[in-house]
Amino acid sequence: MSDGLRTWGLRLLALGIALGLWFNSSFEDREALSERLVTASVSYTWPQGFIVLDQEQEVQVRVRGSSKRVRELDPDQVDVQVELGRKRGSVAVSLGPDNVLTPDGLEVMSVVPSTLTVEVDREISQRITVVPDLQGQPVAGARVEEPEVFPNQVLVTGPESLVSRTEVIHTRPVNLAGRSATFEESVAVVAPDPLLQVMQPSRVSVRVPIQPPKPDPQTRNGARPAPTEEP
Repeated sequence: MSDGLRTWGLRLLALGIALGLWFNSSFEDREALSERLVTASVSYTWPQGFIVLDQEQEVQVRVRGSSKRVRELDPDQVDVQVELGRKRGSVAVSLGPDNVLTPDGLEVMSVVPSTLTVEVDREISQRITVVPDLQGQPVAGARVEEPEVFPNQVLVTGPESLVSRTEVIHTRPVNLAGRSATFEESVAVVAPDPLLQVMQPSRVSVRVPIQPPKPDPQTRNGARPAPTEEP
């Protein structure tokens, strides 16, 4: 075979391969379109110094595309993004296709609900008094005195509306069961609401003064109680 024929043969082979690839890639585009309703998660972004109190977690998104793309779509690939401004109180956010991220080849037809209402508040930090949570009873006759906490305040961060009305914050339970003398224990501080964060310190030292039981006067100095007379 001459070089010219060989060259033309290779060219025709390359052309055939290119046509095959084009046909396969365009076949999907020529498929009948179909639609699908998926549950999509909502993610929020907001300016520093603000916080969202009640975040709507999911919405329904209707997408359209080729049958294959719609059939193979993983709902986790659909994400609704909401950007909030520097505004406090109830904020209404309109949702549309521009808020939805999807894989290539899919078109967003609708978002339900089309409007979300969220509560936005200013984020503040404030020191709040720590109160130990004492549980259980010491040995009989022992007397528990006022506990001491070191440090007695911790820095708490959260929405202003919640932080401002939080007067005290408690520790995890400190067990008094079986105690008969003063003791000290390191214990974690627990935020009363998921929107509150204990920044520093996250643990405090609780000292619980306990007065031991007074000895029985009849058994003091080794004396034995008088025998009981039988009737």
